[in-house]
Amino acid sequence: MLVRAPSHRLLLNLIRHCLSISASRSRPPPILTTKLNMSTTSKPTFTLNDGTSVPWLAFGTGTALYGKDAAESVKQAIETGITHLDGAQMYNNEETLAAGIKASGKPRSELYIVTKLKPPQPGQTVKGLLQESLKKLGTDYVDLFLIHTPRPANQEGKLKEQWKAMEEVHEEGLAKSIGVSNFRVEDLQVVLDGAKIVPAVNQIELHPYVWKAAEPIVALGKKHGIVPASYGGLTPIVRVPGGPVDSVVETVRSRLEKTRGASVSAGQVLTKWILHKGAFVVTTTSKASRIKEFQDVEDLPDLTTEEVKGIDEAGAELHKRVYMGKVFED
Repeated sequence: MLVRAPSHRLLLNLIRHCLSISASRSRPPPILTTKLNMSTTSKPTFTLNDGTSVPWLAFGTGTALYGKDAAESVKQAIETGITHLDGAQMYNNEETLAAGIKASGKPRSELYIVTKLKPPQPGQTVKGLLQESLKKLGTDYVDLFLIHTPRPANQEGKLKEQWKAMEEVHEEGLAKSIGVSNFRVEDLQVVLDGAKIVPAVNQIELHPYVWKAAEPIVALGKKHGIVPASYGGLTPIVRVPGGPVDSVVETVRSRLEKTRGASVSAGQVLTKWILHKGAFVVTTTSKASRIKEFQDVEDLPDLTTEEVKGIDEAGAELHKRVYMGKVFED
């Protein structure tokens, strides 16, 4: 029986196949699936379930700027490279957010502006409140509009109705994307039941000391394509120093510093941990250097699976919620 020698093309394909198998076996598994899109030509973004993109780092006008003039801080953030600006009707400073934007000279088309719905009072409507915000912000639309809190609408049995009104302002083009904030699993389930538009975002307090409680919320969101956004992410080092997370974060920080060959801060480790959870980050600071430190996280090496797990486990040893306690205690 005559056996033909394999062709050159056949041998080449066989070699490629063997190499691909070898590479797949040696490649470490991914840590977590996120929607963070890295690009060499633009800043990293998250793709939302409506097809729009949101920059991963936002400058917030709450916390230290709550009820205060945010103009100078916003201007500084934009000049430092921030394009994602997170405001809220409840912060009572939307006009100064607009003033900061104007002072920066940055075109509206290059910015991602967020505001949040405060609980409507009798006679107020979702559309009316958003139109007031748009006037204060000096824009025809916001890129993202969130329900700030499920209370009191949920207590009054009006959360579905409120979400329907959110869908209407989206359909009218007043908000490119709509979502929620501080929503628990049960709040999300109320909205998802019969929703025409699935929320694009759920902005929640997210750090290792609330991760055990937040994980089911993030998991339900992931099932429906809802991207989590984190605020209060530096709580372990800013508000609860000396806690069980500290030693783990320090070990990770030291490893990253050696791997990178450049300085790494504990705050950068926690921010990287948040990104590994598939969440984008909202932060507030008065220092341009701190903004640059956050931005530098883009170039930080990934955490290993073991490092993420270590931070999770240390965080589970202490529960510390700083914001919206009443909502989560209901």
